[in-house]
Amino acid sequence: MNDEAAIEAAEADGRDFVTQQDVEQSAAPERPEWLPEKYKTGEDLAKAYKELESKLGGKDEEIRESLLEEIKAEAFADRPETAGDYQLPDIVDDDLAVDNELLQWWSEHSFENGYGQEEFQKGIEMYAQAINGNQPDIEAESAKLGDNATTRIEAASVFANKFFPEDALPAIERMCESHEGILALETIMDKMKDGNFSGDTSPSPSLTEASLQEMMKDPRYWEPRSRDSNFVKQVDDGFKQLYRG
Repeated sequence: MNDEAAIEAAEADGRDFVTQQDVEQSAAPERPEWLPEKYKTGEDLAKAYKELESKLGGKDEEIRESLLEEIKAEAFADRPETAGDYQLPDIVDDDLAVDNELLQWWSEHSFENGYGQEEFQKGIEMYAQAINGNQPDIEAESAKLGDNATTRIEAASVFANKFFPEDALPAIERMCESHEGILALETIMDKMKDGNFSGDTSPSPSLTEASLQEMMKDPRYWEPRSRDSNFVKQVDDGFKQLYRG
């Protein structure tokens, strides 16, 4: 708008003079049709849009955090208050579990991952099944020995405790967890009864006094716990043959 517009505005009001307001209004730019009434200029609209965008951005962040909290609460809904609140299944001895590092690790791992009691217990049961799967079935092995299995096992145990040194017994016990191990011990017992279990202790015609004296230093000759009657007999027979000849 220009001066003519100011004059036209005055005439429209029935005045024969122009006011300062007429001049200012004529100098003001025309209002765009797309501009909402509550905004005076496009700059006002842009400013308002920026403020709205900022508010919406803040809302998005709040919504995201709220959703994360809901997801976390749902994921940990079944988790106990602390890692120590998990209940051990009946297959675990409470006294043995006190200082068990593996159980402590599993409790902490379960808690950190939001596991409930059911998942915690299932993990322990699966581990126990895996361990037990590698253990021999004592009852099944015993059944393979027949009706007198108990008597045979007891006899083998008595023999092992008398025949083998103490540090070898753990290995013998592991061997006898299977019925084959019991059969092996019974074979040794039978050979010794028949006097045929001599192995490297068989008398040799080439024995000399020096070699016999060396054999006497063997624990199988002089040590009560390791004493081997067949070995002692070999030494004694060796001396008899040596001096009789």
